[in-house]
Amino acid sequence: MYQVVAPQTEQEWEHYYEIRWQVLRAPLQQPRGSEKDEYEQHAWHRMVIDEQGNVVGVARLHLVSTDEGQIRYMAVIEQHRRKGLATVMLESLEAIARQESVKRVILNARTSATNFYENLGYQVTGDAPEIFGQIPHVQMCKPLDEVEVIIRNPQWCLDLQNIWHQQIPITQLMGIRVYQYTGTTFETRAALNPNMNLHGTMFAGSIYSLATLTGWGLVHLMMKEQKIEGDIVLADADIHYHKPVTELPRSIANFENIEGDFLPLEENKKARITVQVEVLDDMTPVAKFVGQYVVMPKKTD
Repeated sequence: MYQVVAPQTEQEWEHYYEIRWQVLRAPLQQPRGSEKDEYEQHAWHRMVIDEQGNVVGVARLHLVSTDEGQIRYMAVIEQHRRKGLATVMLESLEAIARQESVKRVILNARTSATNFYENLGYQVTGDAPEIFGQIPHVQMCKPLDEVEVIIRNPQWCLDLQNIWHQQIPITQLMGIRVYQYTGTTFETRAALNPNMNLHGTMFAGSIYSLATLTGWGLVHLMMKEQKIEGDIVLADADIHYHKPVTELPRSIANFENIEGDFLPLEENKKARITVQVEVLDDMTPVAKFVGQYVVMPKKTD
């Protein structure tokens, strides 16, 4: 039984880089350190572990541009090859690339491995530099389709995202977008790379912004469901950070965690709605946000 994970502890990082060096550099008589480059701190790293927790395969993704990601340093130790481990690592990194709104993934493959990558949707686009002048490589590319998710009233969700991008332009640069709305749950996601600090984790301010917009968005969708009009503003908020975000920023709010109603609007008064929002790093809760939103009655002419 194998599992794809991200290295976390110092020991896991040591094993991760050791596999890189042993498989990719030692056979070419290259020194330790040659298995790393300048993108390590700004990349997504994955490794495969076996039932005993031994690292048996590694791979990495970094962004070349906002539209293009590159997968490098794919390596599986010999006794664990031909078991589909390279495929699951590729799928894991491609999933991250999709979440970062990447449109295509490129990689440099040994000419002997082109059939493997072609079977997974990659196409040869040209020659690539030989590794240390010894092994011929070609560049390959795979276009990425957007992930399909369940969205109730997709036009509402599109309009909401357009409101954010047009009225708060920085949200587009942050990669904040509506991911899922089911009528009971609302989820947003953000790109990690443009929100990353020098420690390789997400800025606390970016986490706060993502949570604030998620709560605001849920109130907006509630009003659409109930055919209510009004202007939403954040009146007060509290957030507790538990852990840093290092992988996939997700923010989720549920209708069942809302307090307040819109009845005061019927008397042309302000309505107060309190929303709880959970921020996750992929599946791990990292912050809890509680925001109090005030809905102002629409002014009539």
